[in-house]
Amino acid sequence: MPQKSYDRPAALAYARKWALGRNPAFLDFENLGGDCTNFISQCVYAGSGVMNFTPTFGWYYRSPSSRAPAWTGVDFFYNFMTGNNGPGPVMEEVPIFRLLPGDVIQLGTQEGQFYHSLLVIRTGPIPTRDSILIATHTYDAYLRPLNTYDAPRMRFLHVKHVNLP
Repeated sequence: MPQKSYDRPAALAYARKWALGRNPAFLDFENLGGDCTNFISQCVYAGSGVMNFTPTFGWYYRSPSSRAPAWTGVDFFYNFMTGNNGPGPVMEEVPIFRLLPGDVIQLGTQEGQFYHSLLVIRTGPIPTRDSILIATHTYDAYLRPLNTYDAPRMRFLHVKHVNLP
């Protein structure tokens, strides 16, 4: 399948523009379980330019009633991104020190239930919990230090490339 590079500057520019606001082209899921993964999907789409319209198991947003679970659900997003063999972004779980701006972090409970998605904005010279700054929705944040989150578990998702249709 043909591939292209993920446009990290485009994802970061989108995050800068919309982290503390809402793009009217997308429903705000704040009162429907949270808007974090919806916002992260928007950022990743800004950097990839490719959705996957596979019914149920893809990653897409056409309207509030026509979207894939992976667009807004933390675990669905993870499963799609780390297992995608079709069109769209492809991610791999990596150690924290391999993160780059434009990558994704998900927060979880001690029991392993993941509940929140963040976009990496800055990493510092060596990415650590103390050096990474993020953007997210639900509770809106831009340049928030990762070390201000009290999450016993975190998983780190690096965007490898984008599969073209």
